[in-house]
Amino acid sequence: MNFNRKSFQILTSFLLLCLSLGSNSATAAGNVTDFHALLDFKNQIVEDPFHIMSLWNDSISHCNWTGITCNISNGRVMYLNLSSQGLAGTVTPSIGNLTFLTRLNLLSNSFYGEFPQEVGRLLRLQRLNIDYNNFGGRIPSNLSRCTELTGLSAGANNFTGTIPTWIGNLSSLVGISLSVNNLHGSIPHEIGSLSSLTFFGLYGNYLSGTIPSSIYNISSIFYFTVAQNNLDGNIPANIGFTLPNLQVFAGGVNSFTGTIPASLLNASKLEVIDFAINGLTGTLPRNIGILNRLTRLNFEDNRLGTERADGLSFLDSLVNCTVLETIGLGGNNFGGKLPRSITNFSKQLRTFSIGSNGIQGNIPVGISNLDNMAKLGLEGNRLTGIVPDELGMLQNLIELYLNGNKFSGRIPSSIGNLSSLTKLFLEENNFEGTIPASLAKCQKLLTLSLYSNNLSGTIPKEVISTSSLSIYLDVSHNALSGTLPYEVGKLVNLGKLVLSENNFSGVIPSSLGSCTILEQLHLQGNHFEGNIPQTLENLKVLQDIDLSHNNLSGKIPEFLGDFKVLRHLNLSYNDFEGEIPKNGIFKNASSISIYGNKKLCGGVPELKLPACTIKKASLQRKVLALKVVIPVALLIFLLFLSCFIIFSCMIKRSRNGRSMSTATNNLELEISYSEIAKCTGGFSQDNLIGSGSFGSVYKGTLSSDGSIVAVKVLNLEQRGASRSFIDECEVLRSIRHRNLLKIITAISSLDHQGNEFKALVFEFMSNGSLEDWLHPTNTLQYQTKTLTFIRRLNIAIDVACALEYLHHSCETSIVHCDIKPSNVLLDNDMVAHVGDFGLATFLFQESSNVSRQSHRSANLKGSIGYIPPGIFLTSLVLNFKLHS
Repeated sequence: MNFNRKSFQILTSFLLLCLSLGSNSATAAGNVTDFHALLDFKNQIVEDPFHIMSLWNDSISHCNWTGITCNISNGRVMYLNLSSQGLAGTVTPSIGNLTFLTRLNLLSNSFYGEFPQEVGRLLRLQRLNIDYNNFGGRIPSNLSRCTELTGLSAGANNFTGTIPTWIGNLSSLVGISLSVNNLHGSIPHEIGSLSSLTFFGLYGNYLSGTIPSSIYNISSIFYFTVAQNNLDGNIPANIGFTLPNLQVFAGGVNSFTGTIPASLLNASKLEVIDFAINGLTGTLPRNIGILNRLTRLNFEDNRLGTERADGLSFLDSLVNCTVLETIGLGGNNFGGKLPRSITNFSKQLRTFSIGSNGIQGNIPVGISNLDNMAKLGLEGNRLTGIVPDELGMLQNLIELYLNGNKFSGRIPSSIGNLSSLTKLFLEENNFEGTIPASLAKCQKLLTLSLYSNNLSGTIPKEVISTSSLSIYLDVSHNALSGTLPYEVGKLVNLGKLVLSENNFSGVIPSSLGSCTILEQLHLQGNHFEGNIPQTLENLKVLQDIDLSHNNLSGKIPEFLGDFKVLRHLNLSYNDFEGEIPKNGIFKNASSISIYGNKKLCGGVPELKLPACTIKKASLQRKVLALKVVIPVALLIFLLFLSCFIIFSCMIKRSRNGRSMSTATNNLELEISYSEIAKCTGGFSQDNLIGSGSFGSVYKGTLSSDGSIVAVKVLNLEQRGASRSFIDECEVLRSIRHRNLLKIITAISSLDHQGNEFKALVFEFMSNGSLEDWLHPTNTLQYQTKTLTFIRRLNIAIDVACALEYLHHSCETSIVHCDIKPSNVLLDNDMVAHVGDFGLATFLFQESSNVSRQSHRSANLKGSIGYIPPGIFLTSLVLNFKLHS
């Protein structure tokens, strides 16, 4: 008996040992599988800005890697959390080998491609969150095997196809988020079997049809949003009873019809109701304020309300909603008057929008009580009376819409107290008097619209110089008079200026040319006179110009044809004369209007204008002049030819030994080596701006006048530096243009050690080079700035102007040979200047000069980039097409 007992104990111990060894062996194998699966995941990452993956290595256990949590008992990976790490790449199919995974969170990254079907092997998975990525394709069908899933979040991706019906089989699901994808088709009725569902988010897709009634019966839902789809149907009459726990109920931007059910008031936990942009009719329940937890109530752009006098009586009950932040009722059919009760709305109210209805009466006294309001929209109604001064007490107001009513009296000067105001719309009313100068105190104002009123007087200089205005300024269709203030040039950020149909007179101020971002200019229907200012040639992004019905005269400027994006030009009914340009927009007769200018001629045939002729008397004077000029010119030519023959030999002898006095003449300022060394701090590294192949550039301040300059010091030990210095001086003394870097002087001297010293002194460009803006390195100044499209276009135009001048407008054409972003410098006004002419070359057209050109271009010039094949073959700088 003792033997049997002892044998049983031994056998039992042996079996336990075997089981333990087997378990340990299985655990070890599982850990190895997890390790390799994670390495496969790492290998698919192509962007890792925070270097998370660099910590995933075998120096430590994978359970200690960032984002990994393992089960304490068996060491298997349970959680993989890499949310908001900026990772990009695809998800490896090996993810399916992490078979103990219960939570996978890749929220807010940039993963792309299809999500692998192998996710279906994660049978223990409970939560999957891949919101805010770039996944595409269909939702993986094998996900249906993950029956323990409680949360499925795949919103803000690019998933396509329909919502799979198998989602209804995931009986443990509590939350579904598939919003902001490209899903289409209908909502599966199988979802109605998910009895534990609390979160139902499908907004921002292309879903159609009606919402299955079974979903409305899931009483546990508190978050219900299907906005921005193509859904239709009615809101169920008993919804407040079947969904009593609703907190968020949103179906905006669909095609829902019918009425707002009164049962909705039974969902007492409601915080957000948003069904804007639908086809709902009827009215809001009179006691809707019983939902005292409401923060957002939005039924804009429906067909709600009637024009009955008590049509807004439901607003009285909203006084009970003490945390209400948004009321949106605009674009409906509400009538009646604004009740005094609105002045007692929640102190937290930020938006009150009730425009585009049929509301009458005045703005209630006490509106200033809503001192936290940021947007007040009363536009498009039938409101009358004066605008109360107390509006100026709404210090947090950002947008004010009073347009399209019947307000009268003067515009309250107190509006100038609204320091946060960005948009002010007062058009289409009966305002009279002058424009208050106090509006200029709204230093954040982007849009000012005052058109179609009865305003008179001059436009205040303070208002016309509000530099924050960047969207548009419209004071058209009033009775404003006087001249257009010169201060209009301070609207440097303005996109649209409309001053039409007033009584403005005088000339168009030349300062208008400073508004270089202007896209639309409307000055028609006034009494402007004189010529179109030449400075308007700076407005290169203008798309629409209307100067019709004025008293403008002179010739139509050629530069209007140079505006590449100009689409419409109206110069009708003025007093322009002479030939119409034929370039640019003038080639298209349908894009211009010139009626009522009887002195114009020429132009494209479609304009049907008379041909331009030379008057007979003028022709006789020209013939007489030619009879005198030709003999004189011939005599001067002979004298010049004689001088040329006499001195040609002398020029040839001195060609190779020309001195610096020849290369640097016409420079305005003489500076010694000592002053240059002093102004650059002894060529200190702190003043070093940059270095090139032939020298370095330093920032300095001249003691003579305190001006800031850039000093290019040549490294004469570098082969070719001396030659580059002479060439650059020769080029710079021959050119002058607003888009070329201006040289102040050149220095050829000895330093304090008796060594040869050569330097060029230029104007300092405070905004650095185009290279610094396009590809900033470690300079904080450029990392915090960006180039807008308009600035990029202006810079490109500036560079093109410089090249056009060098190629075609110089006495001898010059080829720069090294155009690149680092050689395009930007001044304080972001005007581009082309610099660095050390490799520039005079282009000789005559064959007799080709040999000299060949000598000067014997080596390949410029930075490596696109180079015409002919240069490789001949090493000559001749005529080639411009590439970019």
